Amino acid sequence: MATVTQAPVAVFRPCASRTRFLTGSSGKLNRELSVKPANIGSSGSFKIEAKKGEWLPGLASPGYLNGSLPGDNGFDPLGLAEDPENLKWFVQAELVNGRWAMLGVAGMLLPEVFTSIGIINVPKWYDAGKSEYFASSSTLFVIEFILFHYVEIRRWQDIKNPGSVNQDPIFKNYSLPPNEVGYPGGIFNPLNFAATAEAKEKELANGRLAMLAFLGFIVQHNVTGKGPFDNLLQHLSDPWHNTIVQTLSGN
Repeated sequence: MATVTQAPVAVFRPCASRTRFLTGSSGKLNRELSVKPANIGSSGSFKIEAKKGEWLPGLASPGYLNGSLPGDNGFDPLGLAEDPENLKWFVQAELVNGRWAMLGVAGMLLPEVFTSIGIINVPKWYDAGKSEYFASSSTLFVIEFILFHYVEIRRWQDIKNPGSVNQDPIFKNYSLPPNEVGYPGGIFNPLNFAATAEAKEKELANGRLAMLAFLGFIVQHNVTGKGPFDNLLQHLSDPWHNTIVQTLSGN
């Protein structure tokens, strides 16, 4: 309900608070509008609250997505998370894949930038597999498979039974605090950031963006044969002719 003081002319002015899309804050999307009647000293105000969880305006969210989860915008058109067990797994899967994507995108982009400006000299991410390392590619694959398998099994055990893997099985002096699943803290949080609702929303938003960016880097290289920074420099050198339109048209 909103009460507005009657006046001949009213000017509606948004308040200075930013939207949840920009701040990543959880809860309902709140905007306050102050009403300033013309030629009248007094003013009234009212609040508009938009429902959280509507990724498409006017489309109701599924019942199992009630807005209580970080980053929940009601998006599940295929009903994949209808089962509570699946939902619990998908929440953790998106979180860890978003974190890997953020690391991967930084690892693809920054070396290309630093090499282009002469700070370092390393191969582009799409040529990294052609370089010689301390072991053969097959040996590195086996090592990575074993290490990742161990880590993923431990993570799966923590999802199934939270807190069951907080104690290091080899180095008994090391253990993790009893935190929420997916936010272990301890040595995994050296800057001691608090896992607030706002921080979780921002992490998920950046992780989703990174996953899209990773896919974009792959597609972009397959189309142009170059990395994202090289494509950016090419576009800036002639913005009117080096665009996606010319690229797709083959010109």
